[in-house]
Amino acid sequence: MAESSSPGMKREDPDRNSKMSAVVVVHGGAWAIPDQLAEASVDGVKAAACEGSSVLKRGGSALDAVEAAVRALEDNPAFNAGHGATLNADGEVELDAIIMDGRTLASGAVSSVKNIANPVSLARAVMEKTAHVMLTSRGANLFAESIGVVTVPPDTLLTEYEKKEWEKHKTYVTGVDEDFNTQWAHDTVGAVAVDRAGNVACATSTGGIRNKMVGRVGDSPVIGAGGYADNLSGAVSCTGHGESILKVTLARLILSHVERGKSVADSSQLSLQYMADRVRGAGGSIVVSPSGQWAATFTTDRMAWAAVDQDVLWYGLDPDERLREQLS
Repeated sequence: MAESSSPGMKREDPDRNSKMSAVVVVHGGAWAIPDQLAEASVDGVKAAACEGSSVLKRGGSALDAVEAAVRALEDNPAFNAGHGATLNADGEVELDAIIMDGRTLASGAVSSVKNIANPVSLARAVMEKTAHVMLTSRGANLFAESIGVVTVPPDTLLTEYEKKEWEKHKTYVTGVDEDFNTQWAHDTVGAVAVDRAGNVACATSTGGIRNKMVGRVGDSPVIGAGGYADNLSGAVSCTGHGESILKVTLARLILSHVERGKSVADSSQLSLQYMADRVRGAGGSIVVSPSGQWAATFTTDRMAWAAVDQDVLWYGLDPDERLREQLS
């Protein structure tokens, strides 16, 4: 049975540090999600949150949990990441992703990859198998080939819906406007988690903005913008207009407020408002602290989000919507 409550954020819990309960939060993008995609978006984030939570319940790390959750979202054509990606101005897929470990600040990212079904896992390989943080385009694909990552034909990442929408809207400016102000394109996915050891992690993945210039890279694979994780403050994954998020380094801005003693919910709201005031950008974020406090906040019409916290599945889509289901 689902029940409504206050906006998407976890209540403060003074016993959190002693309990060290594992938490995972996911989002499926902040934009004007149309009614025809609403159910699939909510079902998708709920399934991804449960996937990440099952990793934590088996004793997996926060890093393992966010990778598993984002892979589930990348595999779901309802979202703009991996399968279901949008097309650039030349009608090509270009995928970006990041993953970050809050325990060590290790991070890996890829950008503008074309034939990788799960770029979040390639980003993790960059983190663990190279001395670098980000690989892009041809270099990322060469690295993937060198470690045996399976590639897929780019056409298999496309949906008929995206092909039709790309034909309708062939200018980048129109694409940006419609992503966040109407109901045409969809956006980034992401996950944050804290495990029972108190380690946090984040992951973000995207297919970009429809009709973007070839080679355009947004916030998603950029440390401090599309995501950040630090055991001293928390983990964040951001979504929304990439150029706006980059300009205010949104993920790091949110954690800077946390470091000054504000709650994760207030930190998210203040930072999103700052982005709106300074660069007129809309978006959303999910945040988790090392003690397990979490928030899902957005300034767009809708954001599909879900969280698993102490065997309760929380989720929402519309502003101030917070529903819950008891898990067995």
